[in-house]
Amino acid sequence: MNDREYDELADATLLAVEEAIEQLEVDLDYESMGGKLDITFADGSKIIINKQPPLHQLWIATKFNGHHCEWQQGKWIDNRTGLEFWALINDAASKQAGVTIQLEPTA
Repeated sequence: MNDREYDELADATLLAVEEAIEQLEVDLDYESMGGKLDITFADGSKIIINKQPPLHQLWIATKFNGHHCEWQQGKWIDNRTGLEFWALINDAASKQAGVTIQLEPTA
């Protein structure tokens, strides 16, 4: 993957997360700026997703752990746990919100 392809994939993923949050009926706030997306929960905790262009990765910091995702076979995959990006985000968001969160990319 070249830098342009990485930027397009990473930016599309961050935008998809924002759009998915907008569809929720759970009170989550988010702020996006410069390749970084902060998701804030009612208790003040955050999930931070940010681009890492030199590594062609997305990094995710949760209340519980950090994850580095790489594009593999058409998906962002955490290189430590093997979890797919959306499964990882939903698990972490559900834990932090205290309710089931189901974020899904729109088509």
